Amino acid sequence: MGKKRIIKKTGGDTNKDPKAASAVKLSRKKLAAGVLHVKASYNNTRVTLTDMEGGVVTWSSSGSLGFRGAKKGTPYAAAQVGELIGEKAKIMGVEEVEVVIKGVGSGRESSVRAFAGKGINLKSIRDETPIPHGGPKAKKPRRV
Repeated sequence: MGKKRIIKKTGGDTNKDPKAASAVKLSRKKLAAGVLHVKASYNNTRVTLTDMEGGVVTWSSSGSLGFRGAKKGTPYAAAQVGELIGEKAKIMGVEEVEVVIKGVGSGRESSVRAFAGKGINLKSIRDETPIPHGGPKAKKPRRV
């Protein structure tokens, strides 16, 4: 069959942790207060940290952390996302955030709890889940 060839790349570290690399970039940014947006759907949970004007500073989701399929929508995956964003916020020097929650997924509460567990004050928690009014258009009556 032949021998297996092993190719070694030279120059630079190929085993660098992507989370550690992003933490170095974040340490340059300084932010005192921000807004934490949590979008919790049945299939995924996305957490975004913005400045007070709405400019995105950092974000993460269950899928970007490596959870796949039905596991992305679980409270555990949402808690992992909240912890990661909490660590990044700590590095940037965030002291207090306003929380805006959208969606009906199971990761709503667990992501906020994990974020608050990093020692950042929550100024307010607001639920902006879109609620339909009027609903979809009814079907036309059947002609016989």
